[in-house]
Amino acid sequence: MKKIISLLLIFTFGLSSCEKDDICDANTPTTPRLVITFYKDSEPTQKQNVKDLMVIGGAEGDNKGIVFNKSITDEKDLTRYVTNSNTVSIPLRTDQNTTTYRFVYNSLTTNLAAKNTDVITFNYTHQNVYVSRACGFKTTFTLPEINPFVKTDPTGDGAWIKQIFVKQFNVELENETHIEIYF
Repeated sequence: MKKIISLLLIFTFGLSSCEKDDICDANTPTTPRLVITFYKDSEPTQKQNVKDLMVIGGAEGDNKGIVFNKSITDEKDLTRYVTNSNTVSIPLRTDQNTTTYRFVYNSLTTNLAAKNTDVITFNYTHQNVYVSRACGFKTTFTLPEINPFVKTDPTGDGAWIKQIFVKQFNVELENETHIEIYF
């Protein structure tokens, strides 16, 4: 009888230590992208859509644009990299402390004089944060208060980006604006 009770206790405690399958919930926050909102320079409180904006870069030597919410029809179709929005979300590199992007204004025009490219290098530190066993780690970023970015005009066509302000130095979520660009 003692053996049966012992086996029942072992079996009961053994079942209580089992865990259900770990599945990462789709709503669990993952590594956030940098959220940039564009504003009209002459009216700083008014958001402004950027005409045919293409954002290129992320990795050194990368010449492909960030894919915004466009359907991909043809691999050679440049329009898949273009947005006419007032907000974009771009990834930051997790293996370095800088990420460089080219922001091309009016990118689809055939008139080269109307196309304008500015380059922004974002400086930051990053930290891996444990989320859960199922989800693993996510990376959060912190922009420094001094020199959080460097803006250049490599083509000498005149900067279309007039001002850049950091709205949120800690990049932990994607539901808030981190950078404001005025043009």
